[in-house]
Amino acid sequence: MIAIDGPAGAGKSTTARRLAERLQYAYVDTGAMYRVLTWIALDGEVDLDDGHALRAAGESRDWTTATEQAEVDGVDVTDALREPRIDREVSRVAAHPEVRELLRERQRMAAARGDAVIEGRDIGTVVCPGAAVKVYLVAEESERARRRIEERPGRDAASLASELRKRDAADVEQLRPAPDATVIDTTVLAIDDVVARIVVLVDETAETSP
Repeated sequence: MIAIDGPAGAGKSTTARRLAERLQYAYVDTGAMYRVLTWIALDGEVDLDDGHALRAAGESRDWTTATEQAEVDGVDVTDALREPRIDREVSRVAAHPEVRELLRERQRMAAARGDAVIEGRDIGTVVCPGAAVKVYLVAEESERARRRIEERPGRDAASLASELRKRDAADVEQLRPAPDATVIDTTVLAIDDVVARIVVLVDETAETSP
C-alpha cells in the first residue's frame, strides 16, 4: 500500500492516479469521499454543524467513488463535486469526528482489497499507518493556487486563493507528515517526475522487505 498525503493543490490526486496506472494498483480517492458526503449533506439540507446528522446522512444514501465516476443513488455527481459550494464547505464537513470515523472505515476497506495507492490528509498517520510507502507532498501556496485555478476555469482567482488558505487553516490538525514519510516538494516538478521518485521509493522498499 502506498499512502500519499498533503494539502490541497500539492498534486496528490493527479500523482496518485498516475502512480496507480503505472504500477497497476487500485486508486483510492479519499478526497472524493469527503466531497460526496458534503454533496449529500447539501442536497438533503443537513445541518453542517451536526456531526451525528452528517454521519447518518452518509449512511442513509447509496454512494460510491470506486471509479473515476462518483455516484449517489445511481446518479452521477462527479462534476458537481467541483462546484464552489463544495469547495467552501468540505473542510467544515470533514472537521467532525463522526464524519472522519465513517469515511476512514470506508477508506480502510477500499485499501484492504489489494495493492492500492490511497491519498488524502491523514492516510499515513491515521487511516493506514502501516502503509509500506508513505509520501507527503508539499508545494508553495502560489503554485497550489495556480493549479486550483487551472482545475476550475472560470472561477475567480482571488476567491480560489482565499478558499485554499481557509482550507489549510481548517485542515491544520491533519496536515502533518507521518514520522517515516518522505516529503516531496512538487512546486517545480512535473507529475511524471514526482511519480518517478515515488516508484524509486516503492522499489527500494520492495528490495528491503523480508
